[in-house]
Amino acid sequence: MASEKKKRHWLSRLSFGTLSLVFSGLLLLSYLSMIIDPAKAWFFTLFGLLYIPVLLVVGVLFILSLIRRSHMRGLLLIMLLPSVFLFGKYYQFRKPSDELPATLKVVSYNVGLFAHGDDEKDPLALADSVCDWLRKADADILCLQEFCLPNNVDFGSWLKQRFPGYHIDYYALSGPIGQFGNVTLSRRPVLGKGRINFEKSTNMALWSDVQLDSSVVRLYNCHFESYNISLSGLVKKAGEEGLVEETGQKMRRSITERPKQVAEVMRDVDAAPVRSVVLGDFNDNPLSYTCFRLLRGRKDSFVSAGKGFGATYRSLWPLLRIDYILYPKDLAAVSYKVDKVKYSDHYPITATYYETGRDSRRSP
Repeated sequence: MASEKKKRHWLSRLSFGTLSLVFSGLLLLSYLSMIIDPAKAWFFTLFGLLYIPVLLVVGVLFILSLIRRSHMRGLLLIMLLPSVFLFGKYYQFRKPSDELPATLKVVSYNVGLFAHGDDEKDPLALADSVCDWLRKADADILCLQEFCLPNNVDFGSWLKQRFPGYHIDYYALSGPIGQFGNVTLSRRPVLGKGRINFEKSTNMALWSDVQLDSSVVRLYNCHFESYNISLSGLVKKAGEEGLVEETGQKMRRSITERPKQVAEVMRDVDAAPVRSVVLGDFNDNPLSYTCFRLLRGRKDSFVSAGKGFGATYRSLWPLLRIDYILYPKDLAAVSYKVDKVKYSDHYPITATYYETGRDSRRSP
């Protein structure tokens, strides 16, 4: 009897130790996903996507290790320590400071081709609803991705009619679904503009040199490669032959293309004569190589001024944050919020800033 009890205890310790090692390893791979280029090892991005659920499991295992007085508690604690600094990319506990007066308001919103509204299914009617919401937001700068209008509609005139007082910049491609692309709207003077087209992709980045009160910033409205995977579509096709292979190919293509697109934007950022704001739909998680590269010389508005969950993708809320506003050091973030309006498969993000008066030109 005693022998049987000892055997069960040994198996329990072995199982717990194995689980601890496996999930500690997965958490370590999540951390490494920030610094390993997915173009060279694409599967590391998957570990970054699993960060939150893996972190929760490791947290539970650590608590159990304390209760059980397991020898694995040291390893689990070591694996959890980096998350003290990284968890804030997903959730912010502190109350944002409102001591500084906001002088600049920016909105970024992937409007989802006007195909994902809960209350309105007609794309043009949904587009008008989104424009109504954007006007009420009363932002100085609006950056929109996956903006789509029918091919028989004049893109520029349609926008000009709905956004009087804004400088309008857009680039739209024509296809079976209509004209679609990025739109940047600014009430501040625009001193220059351009675009970065990504090779073999309908995604892009628009840039605008915007005059603020005391500086000029180059603003990049980015839409990086998406997975092109519909969760509802996966449910409908569940069990079909070849579905897993097709989904895997789409994920691999997206994961390997994004770092190339980020590199193109970074080349322009590095050559720009002024500091840059980089924002939009990055289609990548906060613990990703994409964010690691783009954060160089910039800060994350959510981390600086957000509160609660920062997730922006509706279908997987509160797990997935893929929309960002990254700002330079001559600005100070005052507030940040995610508005849970149901016009798209993304939520819009809004941030306000105070200009610190620093020279926006790059140091030699």
